[in-house]
Amino acid sequence: MRSHIATSRTEMADWVHKGNNEGAVNAAISAIDVALWDLKAKINNEPLWQTLGAREGRAKAYASDIGYNLSDDELHDFYSRMADMGIDGGKIKIGLNMKDDLRRIGIMNDALRKVKNRPYLMIDTNEYWSPKQAIRYISQIEQHFDIFWAEEPARRWDYDGLRQVSRGISAAVASGENLNDVGQMYPLISQQAIDVANVGVGHSGITGARQVANMCYAYELPVTMMNCPANFMVHLAAALPNHNMMEVVDPGREDAFESWDNHIEDGWIVIGNAPGLGINLNDDKISALQSIELNRKPGFPFPRREGAGLWIKDIEPGEVSWK
Repeated sequence: MRSHIATSRTEMADWVHKGNNEGAVNAAISAIDVALWDLKAKINNEPLWQTLGAREGRAKAYASDIGYNLSDDELHDFYSRMADMGIDGGKIKIGLNMKDDLRRIGIMNDALRKVKNRPYLMIDTNEYWSPKQAIRYISQIEQHFDIFWAEEPARRWDYDGLRQVSRGISAAVASGENLNDVGQMYPLISQQAIDVANVGVGHSGITGARQVANMCYAYELPVTMMNCPANFMVHLAAALPNHNMMEVVDPGREDAFESWDNHIEDGWIVIGNAPGLGINLNDDKISALQSIELNRKPGFPFPRREGAGLWIKDIEPGEVSWK
């Protein structure tokens, strides 16, 4: 194994340069890169956060409900459970309509106030608006709530539009989770289009995410780590001097894991001292997943909604359907 894993990641990306580092190719490169870092730390008989140079094995967490499918009671229960673990920040998807969005943000806010009187409130629209729409809509929300950051208020590649939103609202603008590497992130960072950079395993693994975070550090830009199964990217988050908070969701994607050596305590993801990522896999569970029957209709759970970027006025309830 090469001593410098970054070289291996670059070689993999260069090998597929014609088709580009996209989709399944990016997922494969990311997985191989993570596996190499896990192996390197295990060879050193140390947790990965130590291999990556962190002073302590922990990173601050914030809660994210991920989708629009929770009822009001379920929404409150989720953020209340997160607050019971000391988490004082939450992110929620918005863009349905102003009335419903304000109600749902209020539910999140009320649940998290058991930890902090003014919790960190983040909103996420997954690129649903044009820049002008985003400014108009978010400005109305800011009349009711102090928003910490607004995530993906415009298209991921539109650095002019994202910069326009950043300058038009009080909240910080976050984006970048759906870009694949440091090259794609560079325009957003160099053009001052974002105030917070989303980093994650999708940036071509641990190596790619660290490259993005290091570039952000050079521009004095904070980063926030995206969610992942068993929160394994917390090892990198703990080692980043400009890391803010890491997104955590309800467990549910750890079906192949026997155990993982981290837990949430007092609002922080605390990592243990198990070698590598601290994750143990279960071969029987992996085999079972290969033959599982899906009891739902096929389709991606987070499509960009009908009419995205084309609406001039605020939409009414039921006016826009999912694709």
